[in-house]
Amino acid sequence: MKTLLSLFLLASIALSANAQTDFETYFFDKSMRMDYYHAGGAGTNEAFFFDELVEQPYFAGSHVNLIDTCGYGCYQLRLIDKASGKLIYQFCYDNLMKEWLTTPEAKYTQKAMPESVSFPYPRHEAEAQIWVRDKKNKFQKKFSYDIKPESYFIRKFIPTLQTFEVSYMGNSAKCVDVVLIPEGYTEADKDTFLKDCQVFTESMFSYAPYGSNKHRFNIRAVWAPSKEAGVTIPGEHVWRNTSAKVSYYTFDSERYQMTTDMQNLCEIAAHVPYDYIYIISNSQKYGGGAIYHWYGISAAHIQSRASSTRKTYAHEFGHLLLGLGDEYVGGSETDMYDLKLEPWEPNLTTLRDFGSKWKDLVEAGTPIPTPLPEGYDRNKEYKMSDWKVGVYEGGGYLEKGIYRPVPNCMMNWMHTQDEFCPVCTRAMKAYINFICK
Repeated sequence: MKTLLSLFLLASIALSANAQTDFETYFFDKSMRMDYYHAGGAGTNEAFFFDELVEQPYFAGSHVNLIDTCGYGCYQLRLIDKASGKLIYQFCYDNLMKEWLTTPEAKYTQKAMPESVSFPYPRHEAEAQIWVRDKKNKFQKKFSYDIKPESYFIRKFIPTLQTFEVSYMGNSAKCVDVVLIPEGYTEADKDTFLKDCQVFTESMFSYAPYGSNKHRFNIRAVWAPSKEAGVTIPGEHVWRNTSAKVSYYTFDSERYQMTTDMQNLCEIAAHVPYDYIYIISNSQKYGGGAIYHWYGISAAHIQSRASSTRKTYAHEFGHLLLGLGDEYVGGSETDMYDLKLEPWEPNLTTLRDFGSKWKDLVEAGTPIPTPLPEGYDRNKEYKMSDWKVGVYEGGGYLEKGIYRPVPNCMMNWMHTQDEFCPVCTRAMKAYINFICK
């Protein structure tokens, strides 16, 4: 049986054969951003409400692989050419609202969050569609908007902020472009932020497989200073006026440091070409988060755990890059997985469709599920060579019913592990290759 990864690679090759002509035929080399509001509550239909279109000067994505065939994420932006009815662009992603829908608060109230999604600027009239993964793992169209590229109601983005190149390696269409955004750095903290950008870059590339792919990453920064230093911490009655509007205690989880205003982030990020947004927060408090093709964030000056700052960057970018799932147990997101379905994350399985995951990496004779090694202690430091790839129970915040590839990986208890497992590494390499075509 072919694995999901092999099918993904075959589809990428097939699409690459003729998609370059499609870009030149259907798109200008700049981007359009669609701002909208995402609303809903637990047990209700998700709803999307249009806000505005914005013309942005850069499109950083591949000019070859225009249709993302990976199957990751719970949302898809599909762009349909009006004249031909042809699918000309597809972008897969997740968002913070999806997580909120699993929280206790969502059971008794409804909420809306400002969101944005960007795509290459269409030459001709097109229909932008948002598709949502349903409870049966099928995508359903939930929203559409007709785009008239010549409309004078499309706002033109006007740059106002200073930008920096932290590590430039080449053409954005053939690289992974990361933009770093400051949170809680005042005008007086500019030099500190630039140093922290260097630490982020050095940290990322000190871990495989990022390091061996350094030549395929561009990292830039936008200087967006805050009025006040630090980050909002509601649980400690600390409130700050900051540029990215970040807060700890997201969904009442102390370490979950996030922002609900994606539109504001995209307005800052638009100053440079970008595929991924990463926020560096001026905080010593441990915490952060990342969502597939949405944004990532972590504190720059963690004091509570040795090496936490550097490892957190690598861990969170795994979430951001291709949606690697958390392999640890615990946390507040216990309703995020339906154990009757195979999760889309490449490093988690419920054994409902294990043949589409890492079955080909499991040695013959390995029991499935796989028992933990005798004497295993997650607080002890191990090497990846200490493990056999198997199917170990516990992951996705749940003790039972979800399985991970090895006892410990950077996506699990990263404080005693310095490596990504073979399953995560393979998936990351394949996705980087896809983006850089």
